[in-house]
Amino acid sequence: MLTTLNTSYTDTRAADLAWALGREPLPALATLDLELGGASLQLRLLGASHQVLVEEERGRCSETVACIPGSSTPLPLGVAKRVDDWEYEFAARVELLAPGSFEGRAQELLALVSDHPHGLAGVFPGSPHAFTALLAQWREGQVHWRTWHAYPQDGQLVATRTRVGARVPAGRPGPHAFHAA
Repeated sequence: MLTTLNTSYTDTRAADLAWALGREPLPALATLDLELGGASLQLRLLGASHQVLVEEERGRCSETVACIPGSSTPLPLGVAKRVDDWEYEFAARVELLAPGSFEGRAQELLALVSDHPHGLAGVFPGSPHAFTALLAQWREGQVHWRTWHAYPQDGQLVATRTRVGARVPAGRPGPHAFHAA
């Protein structure tokens, strides 16, 4: 699903993004509710980026990646934590792209996410390449999601990937994390 976000585009940078686990739901400009493999998932576009809420019988998980004034937790390259009876894994990377490459990559990602039944993308008014996009999947008993945060003024694209699922017993290989596109 593709939407135009009803907010002004704020001149933020990838370096302004902060990560938080366990925050309460923040006001959302657009949401997509999904049921994936017994888990209720809500993808949320915020004025300052994204939030994902997951709930199922083993527990709840909330991930927020946004430009939050006063936040003291910068965007980490990777996190692995236990949340209730789940394993949570998060990874982020920042791509720096030339203007022509950035526009092509932005169009490619927006097409991928907006045409996917588990995708939500929001474009900020005034800049067709300023967007936040989320794409969720259920694979091997776990919820996975990818996000992209575009900052065209700097040619920066922040890509994240997250996996939340039941703890994998020792000695058994875990599912392979998917790669951010």
